[in-house]
Amino acid sequence: MDRYQRVEKPRNETPISENEIRITAQGRMRNYISYGMSLLEENGHDEIVIKAMGRAINKTVMVVELIKRRIGGLHQITSTESIDITDTWEPLEEGLLPLETTRHVSMIAITLSKKALDTLSPGYQPPIPAEENLSPLIVEEAVVVAEEAGAEP
Repeated sequence: MDRYQRVEKPRNETPISENEIRITAQGRMRNYISYGMSLLEENGHDEIVIKAMGRAINKTVMVVELIKRRIGGLHQITSTESIDITDTWEPLEEGLLPLETTRHVSMIAITLSKKALDTLSPGYQPPIPAEENLSPLIVEEAVVVAEEAGAEP
């Protein structure tokens, strides 16, 4: 593939709603956690939706678990899916044909809500018992440990 370069296609981004957070592999966990908490506590949202694709899924699960342990009584619904992404490659040398490759990318969407959600949904999780909630200092320490362990670039 060193004789090809990938062609960047314009993305048809769907608009991000006010209560949606899209996690990337490059973003910092502490920023996602504080933003999610501010949406739930300060901005008056009853629910937030946290989405990620590919390598950012692990970080998303950690962010959600830490938010749930800081804010008690949050119901959760998790959904997963997979999409196909087609990349186009242009040759750098004459005589070669353009290539297209397709890759399957996993996606996750986690809804956290102060109000009860559909308990019959396959991805439903009830709120964490109050005695399992963590203090803000313990959550901050967990973020620092995760960052030092390489969870953050």
